[in-house]
Amino acid sequence: MKTYNRMELMISVAARILEDGRIVAVGTGAPCAAAMLAQKIHAPNLIMMFEAGGVAPILPTMPVSVGDSRTFYKALMATSMRDVMASTARGMVDYSFLGGAQIDAYGNLNSTMIGHDYDRPKVRMPGSGGANDLATNCWKILVLTLHDKRRFVEKVDFITSPGYLNGPQAREQAGLPPGTGPYKVITDLGIMGYDPLTCRMRIESIHPGMTVEQIKQNTGFEIGIADDLIETKPPTDLELEILREQVDPLRYLIGR
Repeated sequence: MKTYNRMELMISVAARILEDGRIVAVGTGAPCAAAMLAQKIHAPNLIMMFEAGGVAPILPTMPVSVGDSRTFYKALMATSMRDVMASTARGMVDYSFLGGAQIDAYGNLNSTMIGHDYDRPKVRMPGSGGANDLATNCWKILVLTLHDKRRFVEKVDFITSPGYLNGPQAREQAGLPPGTGPYKVITDLGIMGYDPLTCRMRIESIHPGMTVEQIKQNTGFEIGIADDLIETKPPTDLELEILREQVDPLRYLIGR
């Protein structure tokens, strides 16, 4: 088996989650690489949808932004951000990749500010873009991120993208579509999901060479452990070959 780095592991794990025939809203970077890898291995009918309007392109190489002309290459549709967001509101989008500077135990994401004074934050970040719409309307939210206490916090400083808010039924009470919400968090340490009863994050899979204690030490809140905890399968030689030679041959992502 070939050696691999943590980015290659994270992208391979994310790709395995995406099913054939589903629709996934992707941005650039690792989420796009994961969707491309899934298409080339087990999900040829996976439909990628980009925020700027590209729907089901055949990507020749990885785009550098959601508005890159490559996101429209041989696409089924070259539409608009309005139509893409309307599609999420209609319940048509199965998966969405999101990220942020902070994530809490209920999957709420912050990409707006660090600090407690909105007018005078310690750090001002880009904000939502379309992330709030995607977090609100897509059926399953996926997060790809590095795992450390600065990101995994007890309470986010600002809810940019809603997760399970503060617990069971909170999304529904806030008027968000029933059945939608956070699904998996894929990090360089393991795979996290959410307890169906408490809606709090829990460890479901540990990456090779990592431990539960490492994950706990790098998480700023009490994290649960699934009863059927497993070890993540490392990237296969085929996954690595396609990722390195077809998806990211210039090592923009996997070379980090």
